[in-house]
Amino acid sequence: MPFRRLAMLLPLTVSLALALAPAANAYNDGRGFYGPTNDKVVTTAGFIVIIFFTTFVFVMSMIQRHFDRRKEERKAAAKAQMGNTHLRGGW
Repeated sequence: MPFRRLAMLLPLTVSLALALAPAANAYNDGRGFYGPTNDKVVTTAGFIVIIFFTTFVFVMSMIQRHFDRRKEERKAAAKAQMGNTHLRGGW
């Protein structure tokens, strides 16, 4: 059933994208939303991309470090709890 829907929707989606592509290119002489670009605009955009990715990697690394620290603390607590089985009694 899902494969049949996909088989019907895929040609419809492709034909719709091909039908709308010329209209998208003709708007605003192909300059896009920002307008005409020059060297300063391109350089600024490049610096923004560089700053974004370095910040993104740093933040994600700090989040991973936080979760790894929590995981190690949980493992150490479980090991400490299971390590004293001879003191708890039982079988």
